[in-house]
Amino acid sequence: MGIRVAVAGASGYAGGELLRLIAGHPHLELAAATGFAQAGSTIGSVHPHVRSFRDVVLAKTEAEVLADADLVFLALPHGESAALAAQLPGAVKIVDLGADFRLRDAAAWERYYPGAHAGTWTYGLPELPGQREQIAASTRVANTGCYAVTTVLALAPLIAAGVADPEDVVVVASSGTSGAGRAAKQHLLASEIMGSMTPYKVGAHQHVPEIKQASGARSLSLTPVLAPMPRGILATVTARFRQRADPREVLAAAYEGEPFIHVLPEGQWPQTGATFGSNSAHLQATVDVDSGRIVVVSATDNLVRGAAGQAVQNANIMLGLPETAGLAVDGIAP
Repeated sequence: MGIRVAVAGASGYAGGELLRLIAGHPHLELAAATGFAQAGSTIGSVHPHVRSFRDVVLAKTEAEVLADADLVFLALPHGESAALAAQLPGAVKIVDLGADFRLRDAAAWERYYPGAHAGTWTYGLPELPGQREQIAASTRVANTGCYAVTTVLALAPLIAAGVADPEDVVVVASSGTSGAGRAAKQHLLASEIMGSMTPYKVGAHQHVPEIKQASGARSLSLTPVLAPMPRGILATVTARFRQRADPREVLAAAYEGEPFIHVLPEGQWPQTGATFGSNSAHLQATVDVDSGRIVVVSATDNLVRGAAGQAVQNANIMLGLPETAGLAVDGIAP
């Protein structure tokens, strides 16, 4: 018998990725999987690639269905986790993949999200200084956002070391269409997205306050771009120098020994395809010869490192399991 886990919102892309990772995990056992419109359908009909659970029927998303698990993953739309989490027993550990509990500042929440601020849980980015210990001691953990983890990993060590100016950070990041969820939307139709790249939420993306909170940045411009690919994020992060040092060496020192963070060899640049299916983040840094600004490029799989994989990484820490259990360092290619 493994540790019993449940997935709320299992019919979505992040939920399907959680099911795939649980199926291959040596210590986890699926206790329940729930959905909304897809409740009553088998997992095999909703996620044909998850053969291990093909005959499991998605239950309605109700607290009593989830309460028997040792740990619950909440893969719900932003703003929907808090009400369900409040109904679960205190002994049940929870990892929330939504934004409900990420922010410390209630005013920042109200500026970017509808509804009242629900509170703050332990922030689930283990590679930040001191976070592993906090996650291990927590029963409630808030997973990072996909743009946030891709950007914070590139930026936080440089600000902490005094190398990057926290008052002058610019990010342009391209994301695959799965980041927008599985609901049918006109702008995500193949005829609309294929062969085209489109910026969206320019100047007002909801991950900005999270990135600032986790990285130490105080002024940040984020331009997200929808790219014609199903998954992956490629973020270009630039900042003004505050103190001269080799930014690549700073990143390499900060992430020495980290199994999922890879500062690439000189001259090799991150690409989204190299991270597909993995919990890895690929980083490279240089200095722009004209402007003198720091440039860091970061690539992740938004459904794994940016959602389900990081949720499993956090769950492993919370449950006292090896942090890398059930998670791939290597990507899938082509």
